[in-house]
Amino acid sequence: MYPVLDPGAEFRDWPSLVAEHARRRPGAPALTVGERELDYAGLDALADRVAAALQREGLAEREVVAVCAASSIEYVALFVGALRAGLALAPLAPSATPAQIAAMAADCDARLVFVDAAVAAALQGQVLAAPLRRLDDAGFRAWLARAGTRPRPVAIAPDAPFNIIYSSGTTGAPKGIVQPHSMRWAHVRRAAVSGYGSDTVTLIATPLYSNTTLVVVVPTLAFGGHLVLMPRFDAATYLSLAARVRATHTMLVPVQYQRLMARPDFGAHDLSSFRFKFCTSAPFSAALKADVLARWPGALVEYYGMTEGGGTCILQAHLFPHKLHTVGQPAEGHDVRLVDEQGREVARGEVGEVVGRSPAMMSGYHGQPALTAAAEWRDGEGRRYIRTGDVGRFDEDGFLVLLDRRKDMVISGGFNIYPSDLEAVLRRHPAVADCAVVGIASAEWGETPVAWVVCAPGAAIAPEALREWANAQLGRTQRLAGLRYTDELPRSAIGKVLKRELREAWGR
Repeated sequence: MYPVLDPGAEFRDWPSLVAEHARRRPGAPALTVGERELDYAGLDALADRVAAALQREGLAEREVVAVCAASSIEYVALFVGALRAGLALAPLAPSATPAQIAAMAADCDARLVFVDAAVAAALQGQVLAAPLRRLDDAGFRAWLARAGTRPRPVAIAPDAPFNIIYSSGTTGAPKGIVQPHSMRWAHVRRAAVSGYGSDTVTLIATPLYSNTTLVVVVPTLAFGGHLVLMPRFDAATYLSLAARVRATHTMLVPVQYQRLMARPDFGAHDLSSFRFKFCTSAPFSAALKADVLARWPGALVEYYGMTEGGGTCILQAHLFPHKLHTVGQPAEGHDVRLVDEQGREVARGEVGEVVGRSPAMMSGYHGQPALTAAAEWRDGEGRRYIRTGDVGRFDEDGFLVLLDRRKDMVISGGFNIYPSDLEAVLRRHPAVADCAVVGIASAEWGETPVAWVVCAPGAAIAPEALREWANAQLGRTQRLAGLRYTDELPRSAIGKVLKRELREAWGR
């Protein structure tokens, strides 16, 4: 293993770490996507050309460029290069609708939007506030600064924005989560105890616009490891590729673990090279954790937290097999507390909303100070914590047991789906007088959204036709799995829809 990174350092920026690996180990593999491979010298040089081209375009430090594309070598180079130029990157979901992509690009004030061929085709006829650039052979190479060009040096401060990740983009008021460089550096420091190094081979099959992905991508390259990207997840391909490249690390969401473990040929693949496997983004059942521990070599680590940051809990499942029903203990340097409805801290063993504070915290929601303030809780000394909206309790050993989500978010296949976004779309149809979207259990996705609809007087549209209409307005990861009519929605005395009753009624 080649030691370059000192995780005890006060702060290092990610682009400079990539440059240091390029100087010391220029021929070491950095990226592999399909049949294409790029070493550290190639990645560093490509990132320089990106940074110089962005500066040539007149972009100033702390401005934003957006990217909406499948995972590729160019995508990673754009990420490193944009940061090297002092900019922030906003990675957008290709599964979003053209209108959603345009809304998110406008919300983050993107100066340029980079897209691949598939997204460019989908955006035909969609008006964007920023110019489009192609992140593929059709335009990217021609756009780059000439080979050997070096960008103007930029000093990157810890509080400078690293990326803006969108948690929702359907309603016209998306929340762009601004993560500073200091937050990503905290993730790198945390990774020091998870076996990352120059001999790391990280296999990734989740998209680059997801924080789930970036929490392992950033440390892999920071430590000089080899990043192997799958643009799309396929269980059979994943297992074959993991064995072939001798993967040591991976991040998967629970539904991916489920599909991998369910394959009859799982045991036929040599996975003995794995040192650490990570999971986050969705509920991870104790039974599935136990199956992974029993049949897949290497440590299993579950992260519980938010893209917004705050408090993270970590379950080292291989060390605490009797705690698989929990999401673990607060990470080192993370202060995780539980508060009641009035914002008062509850006693150990009592139930409350999870709030957390750590070096890894968002700067806020881009351009939305009121939403930022609503997501925060402050203790008696005025220190800032991030609210999760999740309800839980700590057991006698300090492990967090999650009980429910105060927010209505549905997590399907590792993606966050906000029912209010889907409800807003449904309400645009003249046949809909009222509606509510809830998540129900799904063997394939973990959870999936379904809708209850109260029809407007005189409406005459079949439920399936209304569902198809709504899904045409939604991104691929948001689509409704079912829709039913009801005479009225159950509500509390103060008018809140009782979504628990709707979930229970769906199964009857």
